[in-house]
Order: sequence, then C-alpha cells, then structure tokens
Amino acid sequence: MSEAGALYEGTVVHQRLEPRRHRLSYRLFQLLVDLDALDAPGARLRFFAHNRPALLSLYDRDHLSGDAAPLRPQVEALLAGAGVAFDGGPIRLMCLPRVLGYVFNPLSLYYCHSRDGALAAVVLEVNNTFGERHVYVLAAPAGGGDRVVRLGCAKAFFVSPFLGLDMTYDFRLAVPADRVATAIVARGPDGTPVLSAAFEGARRTLDDRAIASAMLRHPLVTLKVIAAIHWEAAKLFAKGVGLRAKPAPGSAVTVIGRTAERAVA
Repeated sequence: MSEAGALYEGTVVHQRLEPRRHRLSYRLFQLLVDLDALDAPGARLRFFAHNRPALLSLYDRDHLSGDAAPLRPQVEALLAGAGVAFDGGPIRLMCLPRVLGYVFNPLSLYYCHSRDGALAAVVLEVNNTFGERHVYVLAAPAGGGDRVVRLGCAKAFFVSPFLGLDMTYDFRLAVPADRVATAIVARGPDGTPVLSAAFEGARRTLDDRAIASAMLRHPLVTLKVIAAIHWEAAKLFAKGVGLRAKPAPGSAVTVIGRTAERAVA
C-alpha cells in the first residue's frame, strides 16, 4: 500500500490564550489513505483493513453520513453542492484509524485533487463528544497552484463546552507530502486569538512494519485522544474557565472559498 497510504507521526498542540492560559501537547499518529486505493489489488495488509476488523482499520460508517455508504461519492456530492469544480481526481483522507475497533476523530481532512494533481478543495469533518458532526468545505484558491489552503470562516459547530459559537476560524492546511502541517486559530468576536490548534508530522509508508512500530510507540492512541479531551477539560474547569450552554444543532455543512460562505442544510 506504499502509493495509496501513509502514517504521519507527530505532535498535536493546543494553546488556550483566553480567559486562562492552558497548553497541551501529545504525540500521536494519523492515517492517510487514497479513497480509490483502499480495496485495490495489493493494498491488503495484515495490520490494516478497510471495513473489516484489524489492528488498525478504517470503516466508512465512522465518517460523513455514518451509514456505511462509500466515502468518495459522498465527498463528490459535497463538492458539487458547494459549487467546487472537480474533475474526479484523487481524494485522500487523513484521520485517526480505528485501533482494535475503537476510534474518535475530532478532525478528519479530505484532500480533493484535480486529475492534474492540483488541489481543488479540502473537506473538514468535525466531530464533538456529543455525537454530532459538521462538515466545512474549503475551496482551494483559483488555479490550485498553492499546496497550502488559507481560509477563514465563522464558527458554525459547537465543539467544546468552553467555547461558544461567537467566534471565527482561520485555517492553514498544507497538502500532505514528506511532512504535514495543519493549523487552526479560533478568534473571539473582537478578532483576538482565543485558541490555536496544530498538528505536524512526518510521513512513513503505510505497511505492516510501520504500523507495528507506531503502535509500539503510541499504543491505544484513539483511547488516548478521548481520555485527553476529558482530562484537559477537567483542568480547564479547575482553572475557572466557565462552561457554555450547548445550542441546538444547526446546518450540517458550511461552504467557504470560491463561493460566498454559506450554510447548507
């Protein structure tokens, strides 16, 4: 699966700036797969599987509609609904895999490329711990020459009980290569940065040896993620950061980029 997939091992860092300073840093790894190559001949590994149990696995039902429908047509439908020109090139998903059957993905990224390799869009899939999901569709700059997407939008989805919806996001998303870098800055109503979140990692070919090595260094990484979310929340609460009331779910999709920012039911 050398051409179709990779592991990115690195560090996720969150820096809370207001109203109390708080910083967390954790080592982990993420999976990158080409949605067209998951079930291709030669793609099978002992330690990784698509829609079946393995040490690491990717299940379609863990993403987007949640009903086990194939992921590529769902992403293509999102792009069409957002008015993004897309000619059927590769779509690569970066996310946390299931580890021994368990996964929680705060953020999954779908890098959508034209057939000539240019980046057409990035689809961000955000999950919260209340079992809700929201999708942001970020159209790449016209021409697709830049391998980094820099866009902003209003926050449209309740993620943390310590942050309300009266915020905006700045996204900086680099196309995965030898390294990957993802950065999001959340700003308050006055534009002041409140929270920054970033992941940087180095690429390793997705094969059984890399999976075994990553698991030895980061065992039960998905359990670590959900445990860390609740542990850091407890520390924020102890620092006196107040809770925000959870609003009713809003739109399912937000479109940003070539078309005007808008919500899609």
